Amino acid sequence: MKYWTLFLLVCIVAVVGCNGQTDAETAVSAPTKTATRPAIDEPTNPPTTTEAKATALPLPDSTTSQEPATNEPETITILYTNDEHGWMEGMAPGTGAAELLGIWQEVEGYSPDDESFIILSGGDMWTGPAISTWFDGESMSEVMNKMGYDAATVGNHEFDFGLDMLQVRQSQSDFPILSANMRYAENNELPTDLGILPYVILPVDGIEVGIIGLTTVSTPRTTNPNNVVDFIFIDYETALREIVPQAQAEGADIILVPGHICQHELEGLATAVSDLNIHLFGGGHCNELFAKEKNGAVLLEGGNHFRSYARAVFEVNPEDGTVEIIEVGTVQNEGGTAVSEIQDIIDKWSNVVDAELNEVIGYTNVSIERRSPEMQALITNAWLAGYPAADVAITNLGGMRAPIEAGEITLADIVTVMPFDNVIMEISLSGNQLLSVLDIARDDAIAGVHRQNFEWVLDSSGDSIDPDASYSLLVNDFMYAGGDEYAILAESDPNAYNTAIDWRQPVIDWIINHESTETNSIDDVLTGLLD
Repeated sequence: MKYWTLFLLVCIVAVVGCNGQTDAETAVSAPTKTATRPAIDEPTNPPTTTEAKATALPLPDSTTSQEPATNEPETITILYTNDEHGWMEGMAPGTGAAELLGIWQEVEGYSPDDESFIILSGGDMWTGPAISTWFDGESMSEVMNKMGYDAATVGNHEFDFGLDMLQVRQSQSDFPILSANMRYAENNELPTDLGILPYVILPVDGIEVGIIGLTTVSTPRTTNPNNVVDFIFIDYETALREIVPQAQAEGADIILVPGHICQHELEGLATAVSDLNIHLFGGGHCNELFAKEKNGAVLLEGGNHFRSYARAVFEVNPEDGTVEIIEVGTVQNEGGTAVSEIQDIIDKWSNVVDAELNEVIGYTNVSIERRSPEMQALITNAWLAGYPAADVAITNLGGMRAPIEAGEITLADIVTVMPFDNVIMEISLSGNQLLSVLDIARDDAIAGVHRQNFEWVLDSSGDSIDPDASYSLLVNDFMYAGGDEYAILAESDPNAYNTAIDWRQPVIDWIINHESTETNSIDDVLTGLLD
């Protein structure tokens, strides 16, 4: 069965699977905290699609009674993850979302309706293995809703499925998705029409918690630039100096800043804005795991893929407004008892994936490690085999997201390795231009040429690249749009040909065509590509 036929079938099955969702039992209840949105224009309605569930965060009701505030200090516990990347099943047995929630319940004493806990994500929630990517993150949104997340920041990979789908995911999430530094390029306005807010105010046991999101300024280079062409991502300090006073003016007693930002950036930012009285800075993007204090604030990041989390405990005194850091730390996702409600959701989506993507297309006796020479050779040589008019193929290593484990190779494996919805572009360029591209691509995956006597030589002819000749180069559309510092591609050929070929398809076809089995694995063929 061919890939595009499977794609159409799985979309149909995904809709049926969503409509067939069953109610949860009793172990986990729905979150009860209601966030107050900032005083800005409300976002427009998201696109209507068959997968939208219309569970947008409710607006505050001025007539709703609140619990009477007390003068006793309140303890607030922050549980923080980031770069979940759809790994609800876990990268290894016992390390998924169900087990993590089990640890939160058993070790932290957490339940989603306990207002003394705040669950935050530092972004990059959806793009990853097939169980999430194949459904544009819908399955992951459902899992995080049930876990009780209170807010998430916009990561660069939240744009991978396009702005329309970002809007749909935002509407399906029971928690706000935040970015204070994402702005429309034409007017510097916040993208509230997409449902992206700069901050929210969350009531926690009589304490008003301000949560402000930040998105990495590298986003135009680390997602498909075409998806964010209308936006700029202003520097973090400028955004915070604008937004923090607004949140404080609306009554925030404590300020938390979950950001899709690496540790070294957080360190500098915490120092630069130490006068703003921000109590927590959360990280993301670099997949780091740490928790510490700096300049009177907590800096933390939770690792990645649900394998761990970071935590911080504060005591807030409503009498005098003081906030004290009680403890900080990190915890590995090990030994937790899977929570049945989360596991049921995961199993439901896993069954849908298996029904459509569990088709075996090959066999390997040894694992093909992520970004290994074998994986690089597999992808780029498959492109050239599927599009033989091209001379060279280059793809960035960042697009290779997981290994192919030893054993049967399935369609799901390829989607997991190559989760982004990219297509192949054919670029026409001179030998001089190709040499300039190859200089940039030294650390990426390359096929069709090799180095010999300090020169680039074509595999097909053994000839050195002629600076004055014309050549055909295959890349993915993320790179052509300028991702990973490849602006030279569009500059070299502004009218490159969009082949409309899904970048996974030649890889799938190549594996199928080699008819590998347990007794005739694909390993020797891959090794031969490296010779």
